[in-house]
Amino acid sequence: MDVRALLFGNTIRVAITVVAGLGLVAGGAFFAGFLGVPSVEQVDNQFGEVNDTYTEIETDLVIHNPNPVGVRLGDTSVNYTVAMNDIRMASGDKHGVGIDTGNSTVNLTTQLHNERIPAWWVNHVRGGEQTNLTVSATVQPGFVGQSASFQPAAETIETDLLGQFNSSEDRPVNAEMPLVEVVIERTNASWGNVTDAETPIDLEFDVYNPKTSPVIVSNVGYNITMNGVPVGAGETEDGQTIPGKSSRVVETPTVIDNENLDEWWVTHVENNQTTELRIDFYAEIELPGSSETIRVPLDELTYTQTIETDMFGNKGDSGSDAGGDTSSNETTTTSDDGTTTATTTSGTTNDSMTTDGTTTDGDPTTSSDGTTTDDGLLARGSQPA
Repeated sequence: MDVRALLFGNTIRVAITVVAGLGLVAGGAFFAGFLGVPSVEQVDNQFGEVNDTYTEIETDLVIHNPNPVGVRLGDTSVNYTVAMNDIRMASGDKHGVGIDTGNSTVNLTTQLHNERIPAWWVNHVRGGEQTNLTVSATVQPGFVGQSASFQPAAETIETDLLGQFNSSEDRPVNAEMPLVEVVIERTNASWGNVTDAETPIDLEFDVYNPKTSPVIVSNVGYNITMNGVPVGAGETEDGQTIPGKSSRVVETPTVIDNENLDEWWVTHVENNQTTELRIDFYAEIELPGSSETIRVPLDELTYTQTIETDMFGNKGDSGSDAGGDTSSNETTTTSDDGTTTATTTSGTTNDSMTTDGTTTDGDPTTSSDGTTTDDGLLARGSQPA
């Protein structure tokens, strides 16, 4: 008889039996109602590192463990998703999370891939320049057949990019030519038919010619920038003749190239979620009695608009340029078979403490749809796959 096998083999079997027994006891205690299911109480967000490829979202999840002991058995996991107008912008999961008794803060970092910004932009403009940003988090104790989901109230993001362009103020245009002088009497702007590739802006100018000689406008050109990033440029194809002492409507369709919006997004986040939209105009005007044209900057028509967003509803709070302290939150507890066992609504929870959570070994990876898996959300400084 092998004495070592007898001694150590029994010891290993006893240890496995004890661990398995503890898991069964803990699981049974949950099902019997003696222990409660940990729940997500609060979600705080802020932007982290941003580069040409992705934008980090740093998240603090406050998880409440109602039990007198910490939850460290099994594969406790946390799932997290950020969506803008139902477009999933970032998501991920973290496994092997250790949760102490009471409130604990689990720190997560997920990546918003900048290539998704054009799709969100199209949806935002089509929806009347309005976005609902939603976040959701789920905690799942691995050895318990229940999970708790948390859905903070959605943040509404609204913009009015073209509103200030609509004006009936007279603006004389000085071409520095004695026989060439016009007055812009009215400007109007509206969104055209937005596609995945382009965002058209339909512009109209009521132009008055106070001279007796006609003014021939060969074309009108434009340049659009957002925080200095070129996002559109072009010229009208049709000219317009404005008779003396008369007014004409000059239509100037412009286009934002959606492909460039991911580059703009980087500057928007880096500039504390602030953007200056700028449209500069010029006109090609034929000289009287000649086929020669001159380019006239239409400085009087230069349009600027400041765009500010507060994605996580906490931009003005000290110590954070874009964090979010959620309120009016809904927590749902669900069993493995999909049955909802409880739904509660609560206000903001500010009581939290930080604890170290254990994570499983393995390199994090990011799939093509932006989901971060295996060992949780990508840590700060990690590069995308």
